[in-house]
Amino acid sequence: MSETFVDARAFNGDLASAVNHIFHLPETIEKFMLPSSRAQETCDPKGVSSIPVDILDAPKEYVFYMDVPGLSKADIQVTVEDESTLVVRSGGKRKREDGEEEGCKYLRLERRPPQKLLRKFRLPENANVSAISAKCENGVLTLVVEKLPPPPKPKTVKVTAS
Repeated sequence: MSETFVDARAFNGDLASAVNHIFHLPETIEKFMLPSSRAQETCDPKGVSSIPVDILDAPKEYVFYMDVPGLSKADIQVTVEDESTLVVRSGGKRKREDGEEEGCKYLRLERRPPQKLLRKFRLPENANVSAISAKCENGVLTLVVEKLPPPPKPKTVKVTAS
């Protein structure tokens, strides 16, 4: 009986490579991931959490769906850095509902305000960074990044002898 195992040392700590190897994910998924060491260098390790995301590769656009419960569109900033890195961040502030009457106090506080959120995505070469739209509705942030049209195929000219 042969036993299959993955030697973790072969990936040198690169989580994206390990996951792709184990699940045989297509390489297109890898182009959206930043190396974990680079992401940690640019993030404050205290109180910053990652935003869960689903990424749809549609024929004319990339669509990102992120859960951001309790945040409004004013709480979320979407920017493009270094011409190809999409950055989504939030300050993590939520106002508590104050008691309507004087003398009211909370008996229990279980809902925590969201932490500071930060997520970076390396956009592929065919992403049109000047055509990005964002919408926040019902606790879901939807980002749409249009794709650039494919480059025209070289035209072949038939050479004739005269």
